[in-house]
Amino acid sequence: MSQLAAYSPADELQDSRPDKPEEACGVFGVYAPAEDVATLTYFGLYALQHRGQESAGVATFNRGQVHSYKGMGLVSQVFDDEILRQLPGQWAVGHTRYSTTGSSRMVNAQPAVLDTRLGQMALAHNGNIVNANSLRDELLKRDHELLTTTDSELIALAMVEAIAEGQQDWIGGAIAAFKRCEGAFSLTIATPEGLIVTRDHRGIRPLVLGYIGSQDPQDGPGQYVVASETCGLDIVGAQYLRDIRPGELLWIDSSGLKSVQWAEAERKLCVFEMIYFARPDSVFHHESLYSYRKRLGQQLAKESPAEVDLVMPVPDSGVPAAIGYSEAAGVPYAEGLIKNRYVGRTFIQPTQTMREAGIRMKLNPLRDVLESKRILVVDDSIVRGTTSRKLVKALYEAGAAEVHMRISSPPVTHPCFYGIDTDSQDQLIAATNSVKEIEAQIGVVSLAYLSWEGMLAATGVDPNSFCSACFTGNYPVEIPDSFRQSKLILEKTPENTPQNIPEKTPVKA
Repeated sequence: MSQLAAYSPADELQDSRPDKPEEACGVFGVYAPAEDVATLTYFGLYALQHRGQESAGVATFNRGQVHSYKGMGLVSQVFDDEILRQLPGQWAVGHTRYSTTGSSRMVNAQPAVLDTRLGQMALAHNGNIVNANSLRDELLKRDHELLTTTDSELIALAMVEAIAEGQQDWIGGAIAAFKRCEGAFSLTIATPEGLIVTRDHRGIRPLVLGYIGSQDPQDGPGQYVVASETCGLDIVGAQYLRDIRPGELLWIDSSGLKSVQWAEAERKLCVFEMIYFARPDSVFHHESLYSYRKRLGQQLAKESPAEVDLVMPVPDSGVPAAIGYSEAAGVPYAEGLIKNRYVGRTFIQPTQTMREAGIRMKLNPLRDVLESKRILVVDDSIVRGTTSRKLVKALYEAGAAEVHMRISSPPVTHPCFYGIDTDSQDQLIAATNSVKEIEAQIGVVSLAYLSWEGMLAATGVDPNSFCSACFTGNYPVEIPDSFRQSKLILEKTPENTPQNIPEKTPVKA
């Protein structure tokens, strides 16, 4: 195995980590016999790129035979026209990954392709299975071979087992597997006969259904698209139909769409999807997240006013809330920071001279906008505080007279275990410091967070229908102690870990 491909937390400087909850994953699926499904999936993943930049993959089914390709990097880096032409089919699933369980290695890229009694299947997963450790042990005792260190493979193997031992069909095997899984999962699964789409019964991670073309049944078989967010539908010209319901399974084949409610819904959508993670042009609750985030800023202005000369965002995620704050407070809005949108992940460390000069790879202040001004900076969250501290320092160096900060969410005090990668609790600045202490550490004149009640009230829907555990510690699914330790929990025991798996990107013809 190439040492360059392996992930090691020790390889990263702690201070260089993004000061945000990091990505989850994006899933996509399409059933469209009249379309080029590989290309549709490519563009769907392209729209979902913000959900993960470590690896990407596509699996298509052509008359029952699977073709798959996956690789490390961005969607545009993994695929090209020649590769997509080698992926014929009538339906497909795709995945863009950020590792939340299992390390960032080629072998863990998805979709996961496995053999079953009924033929091959390809599974793409967004979320985290919190009972992954115990489920893995159960499967190993029954002599299943593990090829990856992801919880996604465990879901697929549970399906393989149910189909073989229980003599289940695809739907029965899937439901039997889902009932063994605790935690968050939004799944698109391709089989030789059609697509399976589902969400866990709490609906923690999002998943939406769309349609390509006319909805008149007389026009032929349906052409359906599923995606983590509506922006994945928009890019391929699909019309949004509805969200997949928590605990619902959809079976899509030549006969159309069949819905099965395999578990009673207890909706707990991750509220951080709405605050920060999902794209602002994606639609939740019949409106764009841009509109919701703007209301967060308006509520924040009511709760925490300040005497300042201008309101500015931390681009890009702070922009809607900053606009809302500016409008509600009657304070001019300005862009005081310019973001380099072409900067991706880099493992090349800057020189000592660059560090001493205050390297500004992603954000650069506008001195003529900031000079001698009292500035109020709006951001969506503070996780560790390192980026905020550097940002405030840069604003003062650019001539700001005062820097105040307002956060359009409550303090993040607990890690997420359901598919968004956050630091351990001891690394979360709000878990160990008061607001006044954080204010002093990052160097602002004043700091205020949006209230938990204000955040939920701004959604306009039942506040009990959200998971807000990262703010409260009230987890809707119990977290085993073993799972709290690390996202690499499935790699903790060498005897149960796949060894020397080739790091390759096969096309299966």
